[in-house]
Amino acid sequence: MDTEDHKALREAVAALGKRHGRGGDTEQLWSDAGRLGYLGVNLPEKHGGGGGGISELSIVLEELGAAGCPLLMLVVSPAICGTVIARFGTEQQKQAWLPGLADGTRRMAFGITEPDAGSNSHRITTTARKDGTDWLLTGRKVFISGVDIADATLIVGRTEDARTGRLKPCLFIVPRDTPGFTRRPIDMELNAAEKQFELVLDDVRLPADALVGDEDAGLLQLFAGLNPERIMTAAFAIGMGRHALAQAIGYARDRTVWNTPIGAHQAVAHPLAQAHIELELARLMMQKAAALYDAGDDMGAGEAANMAKYAAGEACVKAVDQAVHTLGGNGLTREYGLARLITAARVARIAPVSREMILNYVSHQTLGLPKSY
Repeated sequence: MDTEDHKALREAVAALGKRHGRGGDTEQLWSDAGRLGYLGVNLPEKHGGGGGGISELSIVLEELGAAGCPLLMLVVSPAICGTVIARFGTEQQKQAWLPGLADGTRRMAFGITEPDAGSNSHRITTTARKDGTDWLLTGRKVFISGVDIADATLIVGRTEDARTGRLKPCLFIVPRDTPGFTRRPIDMELNAAEKQFELVLDDVRLPADALVGDEDAGLLQLFAGLNPERIMTAAFAIGMGRHALAQAIGYARDRTVWNTPIGAHQAVAHPLAQAHIELELARLMMQKAAALYDAGDDMGAGEAANMAKYAAGEACVKAVDQAVHTLGGNGLTREYGLARLITAARVARIAPVSREMILNYVSHQTLGLPKSY
């Protein structure tokens, strides 16, 4: 359940989303949200944030999505990168990045996915090696959002453990215009303001202070960012599903055939009611995951965040599909804007981790069943 503060935040963000509406200027919305303090609600007050947590930030993304204007970079910049820097960064890194991430004047992308690694982060081949006091990064990344509008990208690389010779994950801040750091847009059919990129790192030279946190704690730091990513993806999906459902409900109330609004027919009404129930259930799991994460229970949050992301992705797809069917031919017109959501809704099933991998996680970690891989 929302606290009074959460209700007030929800109402204020919903009002901002309503003012901008579907198809508005994403850059202006980002600027306005930053100016009003919504982008940094999860970041520490001493560094310009709101002092809240992922619970508050998920409300911001959900309500903007419900208004038809979700900001995908909310998942990446304050939720992943801001969280990692706030928890593990040096004081210098916090001062350099957190105020800008909080007020929207700076953005950061997140680079983990690779062409040959996919869901298996243990196969990441982007490597970092020492050269004096500097680091040299080499590798490739794919499906990295918003690199063109980000001031830097938080890159997941791997360094060799001197004791075991094994590669261990580490996180590096790579400024956008660093020599050897190039990007190529990926041609997507997904209709989104934020573009996707393939990145190439060719002996990218970074100073020692580009490393975030402890070189030996990379895995802990990595998952500190991945749990918020799953929770925020759930918020993204729930907001999108709510937006589609609201369109369908309004249409079903007004569209009259044979002297009766189509919403009076159970064949139309019941699927919409089911979609609403499933979105509300997904939201409850998302709120549980956010509360666990904000309380510092990383293990409990990991399980709940995966479940929330799974539930929200499924609920979103069903809500969007039912909304399109409710509107019939109108569901495929630009006027209502639902057709573009058919593709967008699938994102929450696929990214940042597929529903099948979540089922693997639950079957192994929660149910204690043996692995097949």
